[in-house]
Amino acid sequence: MATSRGGAIGPALVLHLAVLAIVVVCEIIGLIRVPIGIGAVILLPILYAFALGIIFNPNVLKATGRVLNHDATKLAGTMITIAIMPFIARFGTTVGPQIEKIIAAGPALILQELGNLGTILIAFPVAVFLLRMGREAIGASYSIDREPNLALIADKYGLNSPEGAGAMGVYATGTLIGTFVFALMPPLVHGLGIFDVRALAMSCGVGSGSMLAACTGGLVAAVPDQKDLILALAAASNILTYATGLYAGLFLALPLTEWLYRTCAPADRASTMH
Repeated sequence: MATSRGGAIGPALVLHLAVLAIVVVCEIIGLIRVPIGIGAVILLPILYAFALGIIFNPNVLKATGRVLNHDATKLAGTMITIAIMPFIARFGTTVGPQIEKIIAAGPALILQELGNLGTILIAFPVAVFLLRMGREAIGASYSIDREPNLALIADKYGLNSPEGAGAMGVYATGTLIGTFVFALMPPLVHGLGIFDVRALAMSCGVGSGSMLAACTGGLVAAVPDQKDLILALAAASNILTYATGLYAGLFLALPLTEWLYRTCAPADRASTMH
């Protein structure tokens, strides 16, 4: 029993110490602004933490395997959902004080869900005609493939299907790269002076906790005087994405992508449809 407990506590303790060390280092580095033309690239501590987390992964840097063993890395995966809950709850508390401004932006918040179809318009032609993907293109391009979208694909096709492989590929890519992209884009787009800061705040709510944190962090750094409004609109947008995104995918995006694939896929790949 003692050995079992020690084996369970050991990986957890090592994992927490490693995370604490990464957090301390990243906070010491702090926020870095890199001016480029009309705007600036804002590097946030979350970016450094994400990069260090990848580097210290035993599958990337073999030397860390002596400390962060398989049990520790497996535990890290299960801890993500638990760790993100206080963060999402914190964002939820920003909605109430800004409720009047959120209601004023109501139609825009609802209509932004049509943006889910944008992944089809942009990604589907690339997947089918440029990358020559098969039915993987359906799962990869019908949405940004966050958890609710994965659940829909898993229920309809199964994750071992070609559609499931496409969805999982985008999910993994979004987790690894999306955080960096979402941290860098808001200040750059804001610097163009084209979009209202409220629209940019809404765009942060794509149904991903890490992307939400990176996007709002970069936008708040660019417009610090609008912090409360940005956090409130981003949180409301994220909640709506979870609430309506699944239905948009089920009744609009997925049927549309299926139809496009049947219509546009070359004969050699269309013949493999099931």
